[in-house]
Amino acid sequence: MGLSDTLAARFDVESHGSDVRTELVAGLTTFLAMSYIIVVNPAILSEAIQIEGYGQGEVFQMVAIATILSAAIATVVMALYANRPFGLAPGLGLNAFFAYTVVLGLGVPWQTALAAVFVEGILFMLLTAVGAREYVIRLFPEPVKRSVGAGIGLFLLFIGFQELQLVVPDEATLVTLGGIFGNPWAILGLLGVAFTFGLWARGITGSIVLGIVTTSLVGWGLTFAGVFDRGTVTAARGSLPAPQYDITPLAGAFVDGLGSIDPLTFVLVVFTFFFVDFFDTAGTLIGVSQFGDFLDEDGDLPDMDKPLMADAVGTTAGAVLGTSTVTTYIESSTGVEEGGRTGLTALVVALLFLASLAVIPVVAAIPAYASFIALIVVGVMMLQGLVEVDWSDPAWAVSAGLTVTVMPFAYSIADGLAAGIVAYPLIKVAVGEYDEVALGQYVIAALLAAYYVLQTRGVIL
Repeated sequence: MGLSDTLAARFDVESHGSDVRTELVAGLTTFLAMSYIIVVNPAILSEAIQIEGYGQGEVFQMVAIATILSAAIATVVMALYANRPFGLAPGLGLNAFFAYTVVLGLGVPWQTALAAVFVEGILFMLLTAVGAREYVIRLFPEPVKRSVGAGIGLFLLFIGFQELQLVVPDEATLVTLGGIFGNPWAILGLLGVAFTFGLWARGITGSIVLGIVTTSLVGWGLTFAGVFDRGTVTAARGSLPAPQYDITPLAGAFVDGLGSIDPLTFVLVVFTFFFVDFFDTAGTLIGVSQFGDFLDEDGDLPDMDKPLMADAVGTTAGAVLGTSTVTTYIESSTGVEEGGRTGLTALVVALLFLASLAVIPVVAAIPAYASFIALIVVGVMMLQGLVEVDWSDPAWAVSAGLTVTVMPFAYSIADGLAAGIVAYPLIKVAVGEYDEVALGQYVIAALLAAYYVLQTRGVIL
């Protein structure tokens, strides 16, 4: 039996309607869509993490290595234990909260912030082991489950539009159409999007990878020809020197953080990490699973406890290594679109993360305008989930509508989920169908509403 047959048997590829080649392409696609985190995460965290005797550039590299290792560990667990095609890595938003709010804003030592992430990860492992996380997610109203994929799609679109500067900030309207025709790399990114859509429309396997690679090659060629400035080719990205692999000053630092805790602040930080990660992960799992047709007739993901455990293990390992909360990535939908259906896709993602240890400068050199093509293309594709919403039912329409629109407007999957979850029982009560709402759904909606009220009043973070 060859390697291909062994992998197919190990991950039960055939029964999932896939094949080894498709899984490999899907894994490469997801990795390319996620690879920006190797540069973006250390760019954010290195502003808050100060290690005596080391400059910011050295800390940057340490965090980059921790980012890669934590992503690889979590995604390997997802592959081998959960057999799902989802990639994991330190989450955007959560890393910004870690750096700018907790460390720089509240003055919490970065070691203590890592300790909070570690505690959050342990809590998630315990709750997942007893089935509590899966139970809560199963209580989400069905219109939320059916619309979350489209909401994530709009969120991806918005991020992609911003990164390519197709939309830019505006004082009067908050956002407006960008001046793309005065920006050479924005034009190249837009052409890359059109090229990728054309490949996809023709049913070409690996269309997203081909779009990213082709656009990158054109960008590099124009740079070497002198058409683009050298700084343009990695627009919106940093660059890394040859990596150093000693991260011992960072790894294990959370232990020191446990010794300098202000109980109230620490609990609030843990709770905020916990809340945001819980709903971000839930939304991503359901949304990407809906896109991949993994959900059952009730809108639930079978054996959800396994990918949730992979997420919890990743968060705990990330804290030990020295990075913020690890979570399941919405960019996993790019690999699912390419046909990824099993953990073999995730295993490829994990191996590519490990391989990037040796070629960090090359990964960093993939232009932002190329990799973010995937977000726009997949964002459009994910809108198809809206056909599963019963728009004639008021509770479905309001709940699904808010879920879909609040995500991009609030720039948060968690906030979009919360809006839909709270709206559903309110509309059901308004139309006299209160008996169709489960007690647990009332409880979750009330807790979420209380959380946002307390947050608005500054009682919690």
